[in-house]
Amino acid sequence: MTIRVIIVDDQNMVRAGFAALLASQSDIDVVGEAPNGKEGVDVSRKTHPDVVLMDVRMPEMDGLAAARALLEPPPGVVHVPKVLMLTTFDVDDYVYEALRTGASGFLLKDAPPADLISAVRVVASGEALLAPTVTRRLITEFIKRRPRTDQSLRLNGLTPRETEVLGLIARGLSNQEIAERLVLAEQTVKTHIGKVLSKLNLRDRAQAVIFAYESGLITPGEQ
Repeated sequence: MTIRVIIVDDQNMVRAGFAALLASQSDIDVVGEAPNGKEGVDVSRKTHPDVVLMDVRMPEMDGLAAARALLEPPPGVVHVPKVLMLTTFDVDDYVYEALRTGASGFLLKDAPPADLISAVRVVASGEALLAPTVTRRLITEFIKRRPRTDQSLRLNGLTPRETEVLGLIARGLSNQEIAERLVLAEQTVKTHIGKVLSKLNLRDRAQAVIFAYESGLITPGEQ
């Protein structure tokens, strides 16, 4: 199945370079581009991409506002793409807020080409791009800076196993690694994760990681 992608970035060379790289892959189809968030939202609504590569800092409408418009659409708009944030900064307030909004992760613009291709595939498959240590560092840094929100009571709705799985997600473990750690089948882990997301009303793993920190289940710097 071909992954439909649009690229939203105010730099022409960045859009052209990313488009050429992604279009060279047999399973990826670049279906649109836009130079700012406002046009990016319009292009997404017309082309229905699977993944939107969204720059953070742009004129007219920045990446955060555009991501929110796509991930929290108005009534009548059915299509909700995955959003992968692009940034030149490894710790960026906009990126953190985008993850809270529901973006599936972020990628540095100077990452190797193979990382960009892999990121698109990972996000399109429904996973959050949380493996890079820089993502965990970003979340940890901003949890340190912000007052902890009172989310702990929501943990009471989870079973002990689900709470354990949430903690391992927050530590950056993959489904396979969680399965090995808990001696479970990988499908069982996926079932637990689905129940965690459903019970806590979270969109994906990125929001689950943030929730785990903000609820106090995981503390900054904890391994």
